[in-house]
Amino acid sequence: MSLAALPEPAVVLAETDWGALEHAYGTAEDTPAQLVALLDDDQRARSQALDHLHHVVHHQNTLYVATVPATLYVAGILHDPRTALPVDKRPHDFPGPMRAELLGWLNSVADAAGDQAEATMRRFGFPPEEYPPIVRTREIRQLLFSAVSACFDDYDLHVHEAALAACIPLLDDPHLHRHRKAVAPQLRETLAASALWQYQERAVEALSWWGEDTTGLKVRRNPFAWCDASPNPSADEWHLSPEDQADLPF
Repeated sequence: MSLAALPEPAVVLAETDWGALEHAYGTAEDTPAQLVALLDDDQRARSQALDHLHHVVHHQNTLYVATVPATLYVAGILHDPRTALPVDKRPHDFPGPMRAELLGWLNSVADAAGDQAEATMRRFGFPPEEYPPIVRTREIRQLLFSAVSACFDDYDLHVHEAALAACIPLLDDPHLHRHRKAVAPQLRETLAASALWQYQERAVEALSWWGEDTTGLKVRRNPFAWCDASPNPSADEWHLSPEDQADLPF
């Protein structure tokens, strides 16, 4: 399903004026080093770089001007063999190597610029077309879909499922609607049958939204999931950044 060529990751790093862009905590001049560290030999360095994506570049599901070039970089390294390396995991993290984690992050970025996000913004009086990071993210959805869909055949089931989930918000792009018919059977046969209820739910919701038959599909959610969780989760268990941890009451 390759549609378009992404810019080379090295080009994104070199040709982006990171110091002129902002993320959740100010200038993004610290972001290039963290992007490079996603492919570091050291697992702790890779894990810290992933935290930077989640808690700084895309903090609390918000899109910033620095999010867009970071997204292009992440999409560009998806097929680097080093993304098959592991990263640190906390309770409630999804399984899989760095590649699955990066696909999950791209999923979140695309979701923040998707149809449901637009409906919510309009309901509260914030037209998405007046927010440049959303506009720019929408402009690159076809590029992102090229990279994400190329992971559909990944040998790692966790990566395969993460790729299918990440394609869902990308297919909100009107130019990509035609690919929904081709993707729908994989959502039904793989994602809706996942061991993770979150993927099951996402698949059923997408198929329903696309007008596909969802007969027989059920979300097998564990009703005791939160009961089994730690009653007093630590900052690490909630995957919080040091900045967020400072605001916690415990």
